Amino acid sequence: MSRTEAKKPSLCTNDPLTKERVSFSLSVLSGIVKSCYGPTGRLKQLHNGMGGYVRTTSQSSALLGGLSITHPVLKVLTASVQNHISRFSDCGLFTAILCCSLVENFQRINFAACTVTKISRHLLSLCTDYLKSEACGCRISVDFDNIKTLLSLVHSILASKPACMLNKTEANHLSTLVLRAFLLTIPHTIETNVVLGTCVIVPVKDKRVMDSTVFPGLLIEIPEFQLARTFPVKRVSSSTIKMALFCISMSGDLSNTGEGTVIVHHGISLEVAVLDQLLNLGKQLVNDQVGLVVCQKVIHPSLKQYLKEHHVITIDRVGVSMMEPLSKMTGSQPIAALHSVSPTCYGSLKDLRTESFVSKHFLHLIPNDTLVCSLILCNRSEMAWDELKLACQTAEHVLQLTIKQPLALLGGGCTETHLASYIRHKSFTLPTNVLKAIDCSRTQYQLVADAFCRSLECVACCLEHDDGEILTDMVYGHSWSIQSGFPCDCNWSDLVLKCGCGIYNNQQNLNWTVLRSQCIPFAPQSCSNEPSINSTDHLILDCFTAKYSGLQVAVETANLILDLSYIVEDQN
Repeated sequence: MSRTEAKKPSLCTNDPLTKERVSFSLSVLSGIVKSCYGPTGRLKQLHNGMGGYVRTTSQSSALLGGLSITHPVLKVLTASVQNHISRFSDCGLFTAILCCSLVENFQRINFAACTVTKISRHLLSLCTDYLKSEACGCRISVDFDNIKTLLSLVHSILASKPACMLNKTEANHLSTLVLRAFLLTIPHTIETNVVLGTCVIVPVKDKRVMDSTVFPGLLIEIPEFQLARTFPVKRVSSSTIKMALFCISMSGDLSNTGEGTVIVHHGISLEVAVLDQLLNLGKQLVNDQVGLVVCQKVIHPSLKQYLKEHHVITIDRVGVSMMEPLSKMTGSQPIAALHSVSPTCYGSLKDLRTESFVSKHFLHLIPNDTLVCSLILCNRSEMAWDELKLACQTAEHVLQLTIKQPLALLGGGCTETHLASYIRHKSFTLPTNVLKAIDCSRTQYQLVADAFCRSLECVACCLEHDDGEILTDMVYGHSWSIQSGFPCDCNWSDLVLKCGCGIYNNQQNLNWTVLRSQCIPFAPQSCSNEPSINSTDHLILDCFTAKYSGLQVAVETANLILDLSYIVEDQN
């Protein structure tokens, strides 16, 4: 077919970062993510021009997923952050803020992109080597025998999501539940390749957060009328119930044959033939002493009635999301055929109970070995529940990452300011042979290092949203926040209470200065032996693996954006 419209030439833009449109768009995105950061971050409402569901959030996964990004430079930035979030769940806003700040600060020094890239990569290697070293002063070891550190890690995540609308008591309660649920998914026996279980979140909206609870095993919602006819159940022994798990429809309808044909002999009824096949399957299940039949889709009423008469409980319409935890918990292999079933496909349960929670009714599947648990999650509104579910899933993922690498970084901006102090000190004591290897002057290195440190400090400053002041101490390099409207003649020690992570208080003999002000570079001391780490108060902690990766993603993405010389866009 011939074209009805002439093909438009591609649009080629050189030096995109010098264009006002790009700078403005980057500034807007930077403002959005910075204003959402931390426990007092400002909420954003996401909706499209056609109406529909409105999402209120400050979480990076929901925020970046709901923004309509059109410019290629911003697409590179948001795609990098979203890829980080998909792998680690946490530290998305940290990554986005740091990347935006790096691009903005690197642009101001007006060096060649190749020079900035070489120096920033060396600075990144200094950071990562320091974070991985035993001498690192902004990380702590996570001991799984010490519940307090784990609770602090979970509590820091939940408390940093203002749209969850949690008070202190509710945040403490949910932190305990999330940690308990996670511990239930850890196998009791240690093997070479440990596979963690699953925590299934059961929604209960418009109820008190304090009503949330955890059940070992799996809860499957059932109608109230089914409660009365659930028991007794056929058992293999007093502590074993055999279970069959089907992943196909058992409703008796014919499956889609596609482009094929079905040949039916004269006098044969397809419906009767399929029902006979279902009843034959039911007889086999009864003979094999199956006590529970669970189906992803629909079970035919006649088969349900037959199985009920033989004390076999049936549950249908459980959905595809429940198949994996059911298979993992019971050892069942999903059955995809209605003909003869191999006995090796069956799984087993320890017991079956019914549970009623508020207005909902559940069948409680209790396994022999608890690797699956159900977290009944409550909140006052649908919007707050959606945010809380996302936060709990993030916390669970962070705990999984912490098992692999049992470390945590200090939160509340203290890691960022500590790292900035460390990099400033290193940049002033860098050997000449390193500068030759990078092929830059000491002045160039220190200017790029200063921009790098200012970007890290910018992240810490984004935690303050009420016109307060951010300080740093000259001993440990931690972040300290003071409220706005303080008297000019006061000592800093009279205004500060605790540092951002909560380890230090104003009783220590520290020398404070306003963050990002001119000061003599110093080597920050470590806090690993500080007794406050084992105190009763919650510390503010960040996931080591997620923030370590976020730091790398932010620097590499900023370097990529700075190195862009041309953008070619197809206009057709």
